[in-house]
Amino acid sequence: MNFADLTSPAIAALGSDGRVPVLLLPLGAVEPHGPHAPVGTDPLISAGMCARAAERLRDDPAVRVLILPALPYGVTHYAAAFPGGISVGEETLHALVVDVCASLIEQGLSRIVLVNNHFEPEHVATLRRAVATVRSRHEVAIGHLELTRRRAAARLTEEFRSGSCHAGRYETSLVLADEPDLVDVETMRGLAAVPVDMPSSMAAGRRDFLAMGMTGAYCGSPAEATAAEGEAVFTTLTDMLVEAIREAAR
Repeated sequence: MNFADLTSPAIAALGSDGRVPVLLLPLGAVEPHGPHAPVGTDPLISAGMCARAAERLRDDPAVRVLILPALPYGVTHYAAAFPGGISVGEETLHALVVDVCASLIEQGLSRIVLVNNHFEPEHVATLRRAVATVRSRHEVAIGHLELTRRRAAARLTEEFRSGSCHAGRYETSLVLADEPDLVDVETMRGLAAVPVDMPSSMAAGRRDFLAMGMTGAYCGSPAEATAAEGEAVFTTLTDMLVEAIREAAR
């Protein structure tokens, strides 16, 4: 299922069995996620979605899903007051995504879906711009699963829709489902709920977690997180990703 595990001849033969190859590019950012969750939460969720979608479609007669090596670094400034963030510039991220896609397209592998779980506005805008650049230069319709779009968000949890979900119940549940040992559960259970409407706060000009009242680098209700909820959310996320894969394979 992993593109990087294949040999060069095996990559050259993709599509020869009649299945359309669709490549998934997991994206995220390394940044603080409260005192309880790993700084790699966002790329971990993207990787979990990709692995589940590839497994679900493993024996599909129409598509061959392969997961590209992840791009774990993103544009992240809002958590700058806390240790652990690794940010890259917007132009750096744009160039990297465009170049990776171009390299694959030039080999005839043009069906690519970006899978992102870091929602800082500048990061999201950069990915949208990168997708537009690739489409204009190569005239291919690469996919971009955008979970913040209203139609996608409506299928996710109440906390996600509230915008109060950075390292809260939503994200922490997903990490518990995939990598439970990476969550400090004792600390998590003692965290008070911090309701913050992040989109509204950003629209009001607040540009960091402290200004939003997120003094612990989290919002929402991480103490309520469970692995069972994480698995249920992963099922929904995988449904959406499979739909995006089917669309890309047309």
